[in-house]
Amino acid sequence: MIITMKDTETNEISNKIDELHEQRGEAALGRVLTLIIMTDETHLEDSLALANEASREHPCRVIAIVPSTRKANGEEHSRTYLDAEVRFGADAGAGEVIVLRTRGGLSHHLDTLTIPLLVPDAPIVAWWPTDAPSDPSAHLVGAMANSRITDALRSANPHRTLADLQRNWSPENIDMSWTRLTVWRAMLAALLDQPPHLPITSVKVTGPKGFLPMDLLAQWLRLRLNVPVTIEDEPDATAVTGVYLTRKDGVLSLERRPADQGEATVSVPGQQPQRTPVPTRTMQECLSEELGRLYPDEIYGEVLKALPLDSVK
Repeated sequence: MIITMKDTETNEISNKIDELHEQRGEAALGRVLTLIIMTDETHLEDSLALANEASREHPCRVIAIVPSTRKANGEEHSRTYLDAEVRFGADAGAGEVIVLRTRGGLSHHLDTLTIPLLVPDAPIVAWWPTDAPSDPSAHLVGAMANSRITDALRSANPHRTLADLQRNWSPENIDMSWTRLTVWRAMLAALLDQPPHLPITSVKVTGPKGFLPMDLLAQWLRLRLNVPVTIEDEPDATAVTGVYLTRKDGVLSLERRPADQGEATVSVPGQQPQRTPVPTRTMQECLSEELGRLYPDEIYGEVLKALPLDSVK
């Protein structure tokens, strides 16, 4: 169900939501958070589809804010107005979706615009699926949020975005470039936990050139192992393809080529190589992980702040 409301106000939207809840015999009390998506018309539906799937694990109210593209004539070009959509049922995952299309002065008051629509006494998560402000914590919506999710990899200038996030780091910020590495970090930690516990003397990471998750993975290994880490580019790669840890008895390695096959080879000196599932993480999995972890990721902050500036130009 999609209800369109043109030239509306937030109190009218809130009343409509209450009315729909009453008609359906349900309440918003089961919503565990409010997810605010800052996007544009081009990426709106894809972002909502991801949010709807993630909401099945983390029931939430989704508020998407996009600049209005409504065609107008005459004085309407400079007029301030708010159009909205309220989506329920099959069009809204396990919650409700509110799409706010703003024009004019409302874009300078996004905080007061969204406050009446928030789920009471629930955390607020702000998500920028593509381009993000240079300082998310200073953004009108970001300043209200308990957690701020960005995705430098999908921005127009990934390395510039990551450099901005590094310069304006805040404990509540997290970037999907780091979330994509969760499985890799877990498997490498498990690999190093196996005896014999010989010291690692050097590390090599392979993957596509300029791939932000690879830079972050290499920096994490430098900090945790305190050894030299080199990065080797593979032109045809689409994700991290391998990590090679050198020690006295040989090389421990975790290889996944090609990444889209979803299987990796684990090699340990003196043992037969083993195959194990390591699928490429989907955006839905990454978003669900971050919606379920609404506390600062201290390791991400440590890695981001230590990343050499020349690697994120």
